[in-house]
Amino acid sequence: MARKALITGLTGQDGAYLSQLLLKEGYEVHGVVRRSSHAGVDDHRLRWLGVEGVTIHDGNLIDVSGLIRIVREVAPDEVYNLGAQSFVKTSWQQPILTTDVTAKGVTNILEAVRLEAPEARFYQASSSEMYGKIQEPMQSETTPFYPRSPYAVAKLFGHWLTVNYRESFGMHASSGILFNHESPLRGLEFVTRKVTDAAARIKLGQATELRMGNLDATRDWGHARDYVRAMWLMLQQDQADDYVVATGRTVSVRDLCRVAFEIVGLDYEQYVKTDEAFMRPAEVEVLLGDASKAKAKLGWEAETSFEQLIQEMVEADLDRRKLAA
Repeated sequence: MARKALITGLTGQDGAYLSQLLLKEGYEVHGVVRRSSHAGVDDHRLRWLGVEGVTIHDGNLIDVSGLIRIVREVAPDEVYNLGAQSFVKTSWQQPILTTDVTAKGVTNILEAVRLEAPEARFYQASSSEMYGKIQEPMQSETTPFYPRSPYAVAKLFGHWLTVNYRESFGMHASSGILFNHESPLRGLEFVTRKVTDAAARIKLGQATELRMGNLDATRDWGHARDYVRAMWLMLQQDQADDYVVATGRTVSVRDLCRVAFEIVGLDYEQYVKTDEAFMRPAEVEVLLGDASKAKAKLGWEAETSFEQLIQEMVEADLDRRKLAA
C-alpha cells in the first residue's frame, strides 16, 4: 500500500512543492487547510504546479480536537507541520495570534500524532529567524538562538517542543531549521516576491517605484523546491534529528534588487526608495547557514543558485502581470 502523508499548511508555498514531491514518490497525500472565505482560490499554488489528487481536510492548528480527528481518520505514516503565521512583520502586529498558531499549534499537532499515530514520523518547520541576533558568523545546529521577533520566539517554542517530544516519548520527530527559501509561489508580502513583482510591474509600465525597508540586511536564500526535498529526506532516516537547510551563501536585499531589476534591463537605483514605514522594530541583520550536517547525513545540498531563483521568479511575475493587464 502507498505510504500516507499528512501536511499542515498544504496550500502554502512549501506545502505545494512538498505535495508535488510526495505524489511523485508514490504517496497518498492529505492536507489540513484552514477554513476561509476564499474557497476555490486558496489552492492556487497547487494549481500553479499542476498538483492533483490531494485529499483536503478542514482543520486548524489551534483546534486540537479537529487535529485529533483528522490524524485518526488519515492514519498517516508521515506528518509535516508546515502551517504557521509565517510573516515576521505581522507577528509584531498580531503577537497573540502568532503565538496561538505558530507556537501552541505545534503542541496541538504533536499531541494529535502522539495520541493517534505514535509510530508516524513527524517533521517540524523550524526557522533561521530563531538565530536572530546571531551568536556565530555562520549558523549551524549548535549555534545558540537569540530570536528577535514574536514569530521567531514562537518558532523557537515549536522547535524545542519537537525535541522534547522526541526525547520524552520516543517519537520520530525531526526539525528542519530552514533558512529563507523562495519561489514563484511566494506571497507578495515577502521581500523577494515584493521585489520581483515590482521589477515586473515597473518594466511593464504598471508602477514607477518600489519602497523598501533595510536594504543592507542579508539573507541566505534558496529555492523551496530544493528545501522540501530536505524535509522528506529527514523522515527517511532511521533516527530523528535536527538539520540546518541552507545554501551557505549570503546576499543583501540591495543585491536582490539589483539582480531582479537587471533581469528586466533596469537599474534598480532609479526605482528603489527606502521608506521608514518598512523598517522592523528589531532587525535581523545577517543570516548565513551551515548545512554541512544535512549534506553529510542526508546527502542533500541546494541545486538552484540565487540568480536562477530570482530569474524564475521575475519571469513568473512578468507572465502574471501581462495576463492581468
